[in-house]
Amino acid sequence: MRQPVQSDPKKLLRKHAQLVHTENVKVTSHVQRRAGDWFINTIMIAGVNVPFRYKRKKEYRNIQGARVNLTYYVDTEQVGGIEMEVMTVVRIKVA
Repeated sequence: MRQPVQSDPKKLLRKHAQLVHTENVKVTSHVQRRAGDWFINTIMIAGVNVPFRYKRKKEYRNIQGARVNLTYYVDTEQVGGIEMEVMTVVRIKVA
């Protein structure tokens, strides 16, 4: 996982065709956990059954219930021998 980048989403979308940009979506769940020097953030979005994940160096305030703009790409990971779809966030901004 990469740390979210604070740049223009239009530039990111032009440069990387696999990225998806979504605006003004509601966060229904936000969980942070420590993994070494990083905090892994997992959020769930209203109407979507796939987790969105991103890393930060510092702990962040809880954004549950907030509306956010996301730039992300689809990824997969193995959990207990089962392949699971996750969204890897490269940019997140509270709307």
